Amino acid sequence: MKTIGLLGGMTWESTVDYYRVMNQMVNKRLGNHHAARIAMISVDMQDVENHAVKSDWEGLAKFIIVNAKKVEAAGADCLLLGANTMHMFADAVQEAVSIPLIHITDVTAEKIKEKGFTKVGLLGTKPTMELGFYKDRMLEKHGIETIIPDEKDRNIIHDIIFTDLFAGILNPESRKKILSIMNSLKEQGAQGIILGCTEIPLLIKQSDTDIFLFDTTEIHAMAAVDFALSI
Repeated sequence: MKTIGLLGGMTWESTVDYYRVMNQMVNKRLGNHHAARIAMISVDMQDVENHAVKSDWEGLAKFIIVNAKKVEAAGADCLLLGANTMHMFADAVQEAVSIPLIHITDVTAEKIKEKGFTKVGLLGTKPTMELGFYKDRMLEKHGIETIIPDEKDRNIIHDIIFTDLFAGILNPESRKKILSIMNSLKEQGAQGIILGCTEIPLLIKQSDTDIFLFDTTEIHAMAAVDFALSI
């Protein structure tokens, strides 16, 4: 079994889900008392936020790269960035390490294609929804069109992520707001919805809606297990 490398703490609540899914899936596939081999560096989310609130993307990229190298040095055979937004630096991180980075957008796209979908809605932080690193990769590499909420709804989702979910608060009113936004995207032709922030699946479950959901936390974690158990 290979060792999965996880750069977590962005936030720790979703990192818990990564850890749980990876260990559960390894045990399901290997049985007995098997669990995943994981090398993890968990950062202080406040350090990430301090860069983000100032739009200091260069400083944040350096921070992510420094810690990604620590994951590699800990003996990891692959690297996961445990946050969708941090994949804006994925190419730079991959250049800085010698182990393969499992890109959250790519593995999510594969699941979308398995469903035969070509147009999906994207929810996440404002950078994930608004910057090209996610949408462009989906379209140019995978032929999948992503649509995003309007500006008002993007602000609502972003605020819920930062105010509620980053603090581990699961507010029923916030759930209703996100479900309403999802229904609007469905009316615009979205065949499914990408939960493109690893905290959103803490609040929104498939049982909450008849719209097909792509849980990026689970998809990413399961892709890491596939890698770890590959020959």
